[in-house]
Amino acid sequence: MDIVTLKALCKPERIAITEHARLRLFERGIMVSDIISCIASGEIIEQYEDDKPFPSCLILGVSAQNKPIHVVVSEDGEFIYLITAYFPDESVWKSDYRTRKERSL
Repeated sequence: MDIVTLKALCKPERIAITEHARLRLFERGIMVSDIISCIASGEIIEQYEDDKPFPSCLILGVSAQNKPIHVVVSEDGEFIYLITAYFPDESVWKSDYRTRKERSL
């Protein structure tokens, strides 16, 4: 999966959002415009090649309000499938929001 393909598909009518994902977006105060902004401005920071039914990836970008945001998506060449989106937690991510912090035991 590559960011060029995702950017080409990145239109509201091409983003499929499950009811579960829609609820999470509402709970987190994330709008579709934030998803679009993230993909348009973003870079893939992790690939999940074994995800089903399609490989997925984690994108780091900025929200419509210019805040760092993570979006997990997959695509089938026709649609982007939103899996989840969240504002990165600084207790989990280093300040670059690309690198996970070491978990203490």
